[in-house]
Amino acid sequence: MGQMAQSISQVDKEELLKILNIAFAEEWLAYYQYWLGARLAVGPMRKAIADEFEEHAGEELEHAEKLAARIIELGGTPVLNPEEWQKTALCKYDAPANPQVIKLLEQNMTAEKCAITRYQKICEMCFGKDFETYRISEDILHDEIEHEEEIAAYQEDIRTVLAHFKED
Repeated sequence: MGQMAQSISQVDKEELLKILNIAFAEEWLAYYQYWLGARLAVGPMRKAIADEFEEHAGEELEHAEKLAARIIELGGTPVLNPEEWQKTALCKYDAPANPQVIKLLEQNMTAEKCAITRYQKICEMCFGKDFETYRISEDILHDEIEHEEEIAAYQEDIRTVLAHFKED
């Protein structure tokens, strides 16, 4: 345990560990949602979107690693049992019952918007009170905003392609 990490944080430790564990569980679910979506995706632009999902999956895993390290530095324990991830997370995992890229993009967009809200809250909680947690959360927030923008671009591309085919 990082004694200095704990002593310099001016945030309620239990509240911070709770929200970090929520984010940790959500990152594992996001990783799995992207990873599985990359393998199941069918429809327009499947290859490009699957590649993007693979990239996002790797970034979500990196987020989980950063959060686990920070939770431990603060004297906490990351959610240990994968069965608890779904129970702990507030941003939920939607199984890809419909593997169409349009549906997968919608599911991931919903998850990214939730993640952006989560990291904005953590940043607000830690600003000026816990610089390291703030820095980690700010970095992750940046990635999540980028993911949202990339998904929105793919959604627009698909709408444009489908509109073009309807015109013909």
